Amino acid sequence: MLKFFLSRLATFVPTFIGVTLISFAFIRVLPGDPIVVMAGERGVSAERYEELRSQYGFDQPLWVQFWEYFTGVLQGDLGESFITNRPVWDEFFSLFPATMELSIVAIIIATALGLPAGVIAAVNRGKFFDRALMSTALIGYSMPIFWWALLLIIVFSGNLGWTPVSGRIGLLYYFDDVTGFMLIDSLLSGQKGAFTSAVSHLILPSIVLATIPLAVIARQTRSAMLEVLSEDYIRTARAKGLSPGRVNGLHALRNAMIPVITVIGLSVGTLLAGAILTETIFSWPGIGKWMVDSIFRRDYPVVQGGLLMIAVIVMIVNLTVDLLYGLINPKIRKR
Repeated sequence: MLKFFLSRLATFVPTFIGVTLISFAFIRVLPGDPIVVMAGERGVSAERYEELRSQYGFDQPLWVQFWEYFTGVLQGDLGESFITNRPVWDEFFSLFPATMELSIVAIIIATALGLPAGVIAAVNRGKFFDRALMSTALIGYSMPIFWWALLLIIVFSGNLGWTPVSGRIGLLYYFDDVTGFMLIDSLLSGQKGAFTSAVSHLILPSIVLATIPLAVIARQTRSAMLEVLSEDYIRTARAKGLSPGRVNGLHALRNAMIPVITVIGLSVGTLLAGAILTETIFSWPGIGKWMVDSIFRRDYPVVQGGLLMIAVIVMIVNLTVDLLYGLINPKIRKR
């Protein structure tokens, strides 16, 4: 198992270097001068412009800028925001709980609905439920996130008035930020109605963010279940007179969970990518909205550091999934 872990860990180094290079190059490919953006409508004189270029290191060759950035990353320094002058580390971890809370609720929704949908579709292969569920999953996977989000806002927030349009909690509530997770902090505050307000603000963005992972999990569960249901030991279990629920739920689903677990783990990358649009549309104060705002402001350190941190989180999750895969299926460790 140690050899398997080290082989997977070895892929971290080239991936990390590649992501660092991409995050450095990405923001610089976009048109726009960060100094001009920072100056705004007031503008700056030619002397002040050159002074700021020298201050932020833009007068250096690109390879020198990258080397300083890369060596800083290796030392745990992601730089400071051009706009707020706060360390990127501090800004990232102050906003990350909001994205984490949204992603956790989204993956819970996706798993809780996707697994049963996949099992029901597999058990009823070729029948009405199979076609209806898989068609719905395909539609959910194909819908653009921004269109789906705006549609839900129009229906449930605009026409019906059931849910808020944006934010994490109502403006009437204010309490200390203990954990960064609004659901937990609203409960700890003891304020009447605070938890309900936090839940109501979380409903629409979590549903939007869960839609694509839900569809993927449902289709992957169906595919894995169909493969397992054709195995000899399933036919043996049925021949022994075991109930369909026991055969499908205990024997088939448990063995079909190996590829499904992988898909659930890999969905973290989808959630973080989808959170960028979802948080922007719902004005959710998380990493996604922070990144979008920083791109428009050409805040180089924030964009570089944010992309790098998101990539590292995805790599850690993928590594964890690989290790779980190896624990569940010992044959994987020998590859």
